[in-house]
Amino acid sequence: MTEADVSQARPPRVRVRRRALHGVLLLDKPLGLSSNDALQKAKWLLRAEKAGHTGTLDPLATGLLPLCFGAATKFSQLSLDADKRYLATLALGVRTTTGDAEGEVLERLEADHITREQVQAVSRAFIGEIDQMPPMYSALKHEGKALYEYARAGVEIERKSRRVTIHSIDIVAMHPGTVTLDVRCTKGTYIRTLAEDIGAALGVGASLAALRRTGSGGLTLDGAVTLAQIEALPDDQRTALLTSPDRLLLDAPELRLDMPEAVRFLSGLRRRVDAPDAERVRVYGPEPRAFLGSAHITSGELIADRLLTPPEVQALISA
Repeated sequence: MTEADVSQARPPRVRVRRRALHGVLLLDKPLGLSSNDALQKAKWLLRAEKAGHTGTLDPLATGLLPLCFGAATKFSQLSLDADKRYLATLALGVRTTTGDAEGEVLERLEADHITREQVQAVSRAFIGEIDQMPPMYSALKHEGKALYEYARAGVEIERKSRRVTIHSIDIVAMHPGTVTLDVRCTKGTYIRTLAEDIGAALGVGASLAALRRTGSGGLTLDGAVTLAQIEALPDDQRTALLTSPDRLLLDAPELRLDMPEAVRFLSGLRRRVDAPDAERVRVYGPEPRAFLGSAHITSGELIADRLLTPPEVQALISA
């Protein structure tokens, strides 16, 4: 069979028609997929033109990965900067090259004697502002390359510690050799490093056996869907899974404008408003679903930060 015959035997490729979608999808990321792989799969399933995620989850991690489509990508930084919440399962007495279950075991120590009271006492020392050394097995860049690329090549790169805040650490479950912690923290916290540090303080070492993100800012796993659940839906029902872009700003106060003022605001003009100063507000037009964008108020003046375009506003109203 010639190459031409093989080419003719192949079924024609079906071109996916992309569509402009605007909103936030709460994805429950599966184990084994990178955040970008999960994003691309969801983008393909929804046939979306433009999409982005709001913070990386390692392939080992599962849980909440808010995905932004269309106009919502303008506000993705808000979720990226938000505090996070995790369920972290620590393998006590097990140290690995990567600090998690994917690495080679460096040491195993008996840890069945560790008590809940010991874990509680040690965890308290990590609550508040702490300095963390970014692990070599991380996506942090050095001269354009991720640190994990250097680590796989056996190269150690000098890193600077970073300051993060651990708001709380609570024990959810404890069994011989493992403990599951509910951790609330600021963005940029390395839970693998926290697991290793807690293990070191206990005197037996530890690594991260499993990690599940349960919260990002005001977003939780409530209403989150899996890729399998999206795929099981008919195409015309998948877009109903998206919520409005203002889902990312629900912790900010709302300000509603009449039609003339809304038009001026969308053009970028500063407006005088009878409202107290605020670092961030959600701004709406007269229509209930007419989300216009985010702004801040200084000395009675409304100043736009991120604006939707008129077609994007109309798409939200019509959705």
